[in-house]
Amino acid sequence: MDVTRVDADDASEDAPVAEDARARLLALRAEAADRLASLGAAHTDVVDAARGANVDDEHDPEGATIAFERAQLEALAADARRRLVEVDAALARLDAGTYGVCAVGGEPIDAGRLVARPTATTCVRHASG
Repeated sequence: MDVTRVDADDASEDAPVAEDARARLLALRAEAADRLASLGAAHTDVVDAARGANVDDEHDPEGATIAFERAQLEALAADARRRLVEVDAALARLDAGTYGVCAVGGEPIDAGRLVARPTATTCVRHASG
């Protein structure tokens, strides 16, 4: 069943599927936004803690740890921002009626793939090729 193309005859059948996809995507979006907010707070805490200390990243063993923590938090935040972009793009496809349609071949993306990876833009065949 195509989760995006809702014809008058299929409206009652496809609408719940689309709403289920929307609910999953909105939950993923909320999770990523929460993660980004907590990472931002953690990053601020690390920066503030380092500001009060006289830490020399190059010569102080603790400096390397603080630099690593900052870099790790920045990488995790970048991942959360990327996830938000992916989810927003999937929600836009849902609104446009193209969610669940392979961006390469135009065939439907298997429902199981969309459950496992709700932001998928390609079918399994085109994802691996």
